[in-house]
Amino acid sequence: MSNLDREAVPAPCGGRGFVVAEPVRELLSPRRVPLGESTEVRRLLPNLGRRMVGAWCFVDHYGLDDIADEPGMQVPPHPHMGLQTVSWLHEGEVLHRDSTGSLQTIRPRQLGLMTSGRAISHSEESPRTHARFLHGAQLWVALPDTHRHTDPRFEYHPELPLVAAPGLRATLILGEIDGARSPGTAFTPIVGADLALARGAEVRLPLEADFEYAVLSMSGEAHVDGVPVLPGSMLYLGCGRTELPLRAESDAGLMLLGGEPFEEELIMWWNFIGRTQEDIAQARTDWMAGSRFGEVKGYDGAPLRAPELPPVPLRPRGRVR
Repeated sequence: MSNLDREAVPAPCGGRGFVVAEPVRELLSPRRVPLGESTEVRRLLPNLGRRMVGAWCFVDHYGLDDIADEPGMQVPPHPHMGLQTVSWLHEGEVLHRDSTGSLQTIRPRQLGLMTSGRAISHSEESPRTHARFLHGAQLWVALPDTHRHTDPRFEYHPELPLVAAPGLRATLILGEIDGARSPGTAFTPIVGADLALARGAEVRLPLEADFEYAVLSMSGEAHVDGVPVLPGSMLYLGCGRTELPLRAESDAGLMLLGGEPFEEELIMWWNFIGRTQEDIAQARTDWMAGSRFGEVKGYDGAPLRAPELPPVPLRPRGRVR
């Protein structure tokens, strides 16, 4: 998914100087952003109060949207570099195309994982004949320097490991939890899991003390470590936890995001992640010139134009607040 802001603002990310090294309960409110013709998203990362959670550096939550008489998601071809995208649905379907030739319809609780590496372009759209409702999340994972120039590729995993407990059904998206491991390729110590809680459930989810975590509420009413988290908001939890208490006031859907705090300092601008001003400027030049990022074939529409670079220098920094 693209960042469609026409006046894109650089987001300095990464570095461990501002990682909260103990358990906290920091509630993050979203920023509402239009996406395409008829979709509005709630952007949780990057946030004024929190730039990253582990290697997770971008989180959009959208829906539940009634798109019965609407085109739904329509995101034209656009570029990425230095990151992975994770497409995650609770309702509806999204048709993914990319410059490696991938063409795949992604459905609820199926993993579409795109590794941009040095350069890729893709589009996302609701199929012409689509379900009435659209509800999901789009997330980015920053690639470490040792892997950010890797070959681009797309993975589709329709079946994912499940972890069950009374009142809980957890689908593992990335990484490992409670002995189960996702087939999705990860380049840093990371975890992502979809948590379906039944009304009245009270469970304790095992965690890694060295990871930092956050929980995104997708639907329903749930308390995370005693804090009510409403749909479209996210609770940052810090590090130092070995378990996480969850309680559901109704049937509820959550996403657990975590990982080892990301050590490198990054610049995230528009749909690119780099380390220097030159990285970002060259990527923009290459995209506008039609080189490096390849071609998305089959999409009915023109590619997105890149915004203008800001007049001030882009500098990598840590997890500034």
